Amino acid sequence: MLAVALIIFAGAFVQSSIGFGFALITMPLLVSMLGIRLAAPLVAIVVFLTEITIFVRYRESFDFGMVMHLLLGAIVGIPIGLLTVRAIDSQTANVILGLIVLGYAIYALITPRLPELAWQGWQFIFGFFSGILSGAYNTGGPPVVIYGSCREWSPEEFKSDLQGFFMVTGVVIIVSHALSGNLTKEVGYYTLYALPGLAAGLAAGFLLSNKIRPELFHRLVLFALIALGIKLLFFS
Repeated sequence: MLAVALIIFAGAFVQSSIGFGFALITMPLLVSMLGIRLAAPLVAIVVFLTEITIFVRYRESFDFGMVMHLLLGAIVGIPIGLLTVRAIDSQTANVILGLIVLGYAIYALITPRLPELAWQGWQFIFGFFSGILSGAYNTGGPPVVIYGSCREWSPEEFKSDLQGFFMVTGVVIIVSHALSGNLTKEVGYYTLYALPGLAAGLAAGFLLSNKIRPELFHRLVLFALIALGIKLLFFS
């Protein structure tokens, strides 16, 4: 139980510091300890609670218009992802996505100026690809993170808009687990055990985020994308 709480603490700390990364930290560790049928719904519930808390903290920076267009794209993309999930196996998809994410992050680190993506249609396009990846392989985060990075969202905008987007997709995931019978009493018990780690991780992440300059914040996001790209390439 202590190990579960510590893992949840690490995930909540990362998510509240930079706005994403909870599943990147927690899923590999919890799956190895608890198995996928217990770890997946547990992470879905706890990350949803994390997203709500972060969203409430940064709600004044929330841009509904931005998230609405991203979500519209995702809503169109999710059914396509569900229909095409058998066309490409998950390992190949992860490798392709890993190369894209890793390539973008390295490019952004060595390039003084990123494309601004001022055209509003980019919101729909990035949301669309996020929806395809979510529907097919539950890996819809990177396109939205890349879009926010190119738009140079402030740390507050980054956290509020990402959480607003992920909260909607999180509801879909939790409902899917409920319909599949995965929300068992055991999942409920582990969720309760995880709450102290969640609260401590959120508090520590909020404390750190208050001390991070915007320039450093954006570099941390890019380094987190590099870690995500490496994970997709070699550890999926």
